Amino acid sequence: MLEVEQKGAIASEDRRWDSCFLTDSEGSIEAYRQAIADAAAEVIRQFACQKQPYSGATPMELVAGLAGTEICPENPQLLGEILKNVGEKAIAHSVVVTHPRCIAHLHCPPLIPALAAEVLISATNQSMDSWDQSPAATVLEQQLTNWLCSEFGYDAAADGIFTSGGTQSNFMGMLLARDRYAKQALNWSIQQQGLPPQAHQWRILCSDVAHFTIRQSCALLGLGEKAVIPVETDENYRLSPDAVRVKLAELQEQGLTAIAIVATVGTTDFGSIDPLLPLAEIAQKTGLWLHVDAAYGGALVMSDRYRPQLAGIDLADSITVDFHKLFYQPISCGAFLLKNKSNFDLMKLHADYLNPETNEAEGIPDLVTKSIQTTRRFDALKLCISLQALGRKKFGEMIETTIELAAAAGEMIRADSQLELATIPTLNAVVFRYSSGKLEQDKWINSQIRLTLLQRGEVVLAQTCIAGNTYLKFTLLNPRTTLADIGRILDRVKQVGTEFSLSLSN
Repeated sequence: MLEVEQKGAIASEDRRWDSCFLTDSEGSIEAYRQAIADAAAEVIRQFACQKQPYSGATPMELVAGLAGTEICPENPQLLGEILKNVGEKAIAHSVVVTHPRCIAHLHCPPLIPALAAEVLISATNQSMDSWDQSPAATVLEQQLTNWLCSEFGYDAAADGIFTSGGTQSNFMGMLLARDRYAKQALNWSIQQQGLPPQAHQWRILCSDVAHFTIRQSCALLGLGEKAVIPVETDENYRLSPDAVRVKLAELQEQGLTAIAIVATVGTTDFGSIDPLLPLAEIAQKTGLWLHVDAAYGGALVMSDRYRPQLAGIDLADSITVDFHKLFYQPISCGAFLLKNKSNFDLMKLHADYLNPETNEAEGIPDLVTKSIQTTRRFDALKLCISLQALGRKKFGEMIETTIELAAAAGEMIRADSQLELATIPTLNAVVFRYSSGKLEQDKWINSQIRLTLLQRGEVVLAQTCIAGNTYLKFTLLNPRTTLADIGRILDRVKQVGTEFSLSLSN
């Protein structure tokens, strides 16, 4: 009798949590609907309806505004009030990535179908490490991965995995390049034995404007940043095959061993695309691993007009592609593609409590065997839903629109005597500077232009440095940005630049 009463008490108490979790109870479902509605209302009110790309709040003002927030109160507060408070103090001071004048970084406006997918992803909370935590999700991610491999010209021997983005994908490329070389050249398993004595002699070549994560990866992999050999680029910031050949000969003379070449499809600053075919030829002749960092420019695969610029990418041993850039997905979403799936064996591990070897023998797919993450979101779903909702043609048109806008913006800058274009745009990146005719003061002026326009909430611009000089940068990912928007931004750049130039002259 007592046991029955205890069970009844526990069952009764369990109802207390209905409003905390999504279940089949009426109270739970109503709480969920209200929470999503309240959150959506704040997004619309404090984000979507903003008239400027940023509020202009300074770091100190944000600290002061959030200083009174009680992180964990003793007693619960109403969720609607919490969301309203967050909307006013945080969401209202976010950069509005959908605004036509938010054009600083590779930071895209997310597609509405992807936002809808995020609701499904977060609510179901599938964990992509083992099949029994994500049954249908595992199958769908693998289908999407197979499609991606095919799109980039790989055959049935290829495979891939979704990642958090370019940093993780580039890390995996460097990891497998390192471990494959050790296995083939030395019959050495780094996974089992650690780095061999010869590892300090290994070198990886990339352009001098390649993404910093190549250096970061080599540092984390125990090779050190010195293992990365930056190779000079041409006038369009593309890796020079001739310079690669020269550098390889120099390394050989120095008793050093090249193990990989990294080519970039879309450098962060310039959007430049390295010549893939000649680099692939060098890699094949020398037996080097070729990794292509196409985090930015890989989206050209969706455009019939610009896809030819990816010629040769199918010859790479591995590819990085991001979807939270020109595929317009919410952060984070990326993929790592591998030409020969057997190379995933270099990093495969089994755990009895997660992915026992018997699963593989029985044909049960556990994606953790080819990932450096364990718990991982079902991010493939939002890309899948977006692709289906828009279709290839519309996706391609969006990307083409932004590339053509960048080209037109470059021409507008070139025709203006107060502005200087750094290089002809390749993708969506436009690098330029305001010029007063006094080089030294222009370094400071251009930096102040960016900061001033941000603090006034007018424009979110980026800046970079070329040969010691400060430049401004448009990253035109948003297809809603028009040439008229660009004209107004350039007018403000010149106005603010002139103000600072005159203040220095007085």
